[in-house]
Amino acid sequence: METENTEVKLPPDIFPSTGDWDTYLEEIHRIFLETLANKEITFCNLPVRLKKNPEYKDKSFSFWHLISEGEKEEERTPDFRRCERLGWIHWVIENAKSNKSISCWENDRGRNTHVVIWFEDESYVVILAKRKDYFLLKTAYPAEPHRAEVFRREKTEKRNYIF
Repeated sequence: METENTEVKLPPDIFPSTGDWDTYLEEIHRIFLETLANKEITFCNLPVRLKKNPEYKDKSFSFWHLISEGEKEEERTPDFRRCERLGWIHWVIENAKSNKSISCWENDRGRNTHVVIWFEDESYVVILAKRKDYFLLKTAYPAEPHRAEVFRREKTEKRNYIF
């Protein structure tokens, strides 16, 4: 008798800080290159792309945005919770359709349509911007409780689920 494989895939381990920022920065940049920049990622059969410019300290715009927080780009500061989970981004995108703990829907922000991919068990979100023939990785972060509540309400109210 054949049994169905019901093993739940878990995200990669978090990558905690080593205490030495310069070394840690290079290590998380390596993770970024391996799991995002140098990897072909697709979502709903379209490529997921990154924003390369403007670069800062020889690293892409997307990298800096994904590891930092703040309203103004030029004033963003490193966020270690984002850094630790950098390797989760590709996992969340790749498992969005098959993992029951991940919800996915569209929302409108101004004139832009975004896709929210929410890994509810870990309160971690990946945001993609819809473009004509690809998705742009906008951001990803662990959602604080107040933001997670917004996602819970939005998830309940939305009718435009992707899956």
